[in-house]
Amino acid sequence: MISIIIPTYNEADMIAKTIKLTYTANGNHESEIIIVDGGSTDATINIAEQCGATIVKCAHRGRAAQMNTGASIAKYEILYFLHADSIPPNNFTTQILSASKDGAKSGCFRLTFDYDHWFLKVNAWFTRFDVNAVRFGDQSLFVTKKVFQKSGGFRADLLMMEDQEIIHRLKKHSRFKVLNDVVITSARKYLHNGVYRMQGIFYCIWAMYYLGYSQDQMLNVHKTLIRKHKLGF
Repeated sequence: MISIIIPTYNEADMIAKTIKLTYTANGNHESEIIIVDGGSTDATINIAEQCGATIVKCAHRGRAAQMNTGASIAKYEILYFLHADSIPPNNFTTQILSASKDGAKSGCFRLTFDYDHWFLKVNAWFTRFDVNAVRFGDQSLFVTKKVFQKSGGFRADLLMMEDQEIIHRLKKHSRFKVLNDVVITSARKYLHNGVYRMQGIFYCIWAMYYLGYSQDQMLNVHKTLIRKHKLGF
């Protein structure tokens, strides 16, 4: 019924929890979890295999290329893209199937963090609105395979902001819906870098993207300012 695609890079500390809780939240629906690894040097692949996931090694760098690779081998007609440090809500498959039957061929959930901080709660509150500017990959993304292929998939030349860019194209081919439940995502970046500092960096990169800065310029800001960054390049 649904193919769950998770791009990874050195996620040995998170991936077992994500896979196990995703299987549990899926309920009794037929599904597959595809881990598309971008060259991890830790135990990510071994752990994911032990948890029952399908493993694919991606020859190209970047989350966009990894997710496209996962989509290309997916068995089912609904694709669900999930970050390695995010947990979908209970019965998420039922909610996605229901939305699809109602005509929403792409969409996402709202967001919450696994850390109690007023500023993060405010940020998460805004994810309930169907506004492209606040739509990011940590909210997860579902899309039918047909619409994904029509849209051209993720732009593999984008190393950052690929989750923002694809939303504009998906909405040209289908009705997009923000579902009224939450994905729980890790606040680890905020804890490593400071809540306000981390959000300031995200705002900076977001603004650079819309002002037309190059991917290399945005990537340099990310690598320079973010401690324990998870980009594999």
